[in-house]
Amino acid sequence: MGYDLHVTRAENWSENEGREITWGEWLALVAEDPELAPDPENGESFALWSGPSRLPQPWLEWDEGNISTKNPDRALIAKMLQIAERLGARGQG
Repeated sequence: MGYDLHVTRAENWSENEGREITWGEWLALVAEDPELAPDPENGESFALWSGPSRLPQPWLEWDEGNISTKNPDRALIAKMLQIAERLGARGQG
C-alpha cells in the first residue's frame, strides 16, 4: 500500500472545489523553479524534481487542483512543503 501526499488549499484535498491550484499556477511553478522539469513521458501534468531525493524519479503531478506524489521520501516532502508555502496551500497525507 502506498502513501499519497498532496499540496492543497482545501481542508480536505479530495473536496477542493473553489480552492483549486490552477493549471496555470502549476505550469508557472514548473517553469519558474529550476529544480522542477516537465515529465512528458508520464503525462503533461507531471514534473520531476532534481533535488537530493533517494527516489529514482521523484515526481509530482497536478490533478484536479492539487499537486500530489506517492511514497515521498523526506527530501521530497520538504520540497512539497516549500511548494505549498509558495502557493498559499498546505501539505496533506
